[in-house]
Amino acid sequence: MVFAQDKKHSDKERWICIYPSYINNQKTLAQGRRIPKEKAVENPNYEEIRDVLSSAGLQVGVENKLYPRENSKELLFRGRIRVQLKQDNGKPVKPEFPSRDSLLLYLAENIPKLKSRQNRPAEAGAAAAAAAAPAATAGKKNKGKR
Repeated sequence: MVFAQDKKHSDKERWICIYPSYINNQKTLAQGRRIPKEKAVENPNYEEIRDVLSSAGLQVGVENKLYPRENSKELLFRGRIRVQLKQDNGKPVKPEFPSRDSLLLYLAENIPKLKSRQNRPAEAGAAAAAAAAPAATAGKKNKGKR
């Protein structure tokens, strides 16, 4: 990608973009996942990415954009994060994040540690199982009567 000569690394146009699909273990490589599936997170959202990057001390911007490869138009999948990765002199803002890949792996490692994630899997799994059970039995009963 070629930028205009007058753009610096501190200009928002030069910041890297991160979509939740990049670290989603529910996505394939063709659908946009950029890290190994074993290290990826289940359905991350832009708020979680923003929180982790902000706590790491990086400058973050949020945009209301949808990933082009995303089939679903749901609000859950919306959001693009822009992050300043390099200073104007070309050196990384944080030495522990020299590249986009190092930042994506950091996100995948730290999103499950968020307090909002600590309660979410157990409650969501139980609620989903409870909701699915009556629907499944009702569907079977109606199917036989047709």
